[in-house]
Amino acid sequence: MTRKPTHPGEILKEDVLPAMGLNASQTAQMLRISRQYMSDILNARRSLTPVLCLKIGKLAGNGPDLWMNLQSRFDLWEAAHNRDNQKILLKIPSFQELQTI
Repeated sequence: MTRKPTHPGEILKEDVLPAMGLNASQTAQMLRISRQYMSDILNARRSLTPVLCLKIGKLAGNGPDLWMNLQSRFDLWEAAHNRDNQKILLKIPSFQELQTI
């Protein structure tokens, strides 16, 4: 995957909440989280936790798996494109390389 996945908070902010007629404060209250925490999620500064995926999935009516998968995809892309992680991965042999030793 070459393009960075969209953070699930951005999807909430741009698509889901407007379609539901909700703002950040209302959503935070319904999800029983702080307004600041909701803002951080909507602005891609915080990740969705499994519990929050359960809550959002219920509120949006589409279940937690969608939200968990979106967050996992985003996190994996971030980890794979982190320079420090890339340096470490270069030093770890692959299974195929181990077979040739």
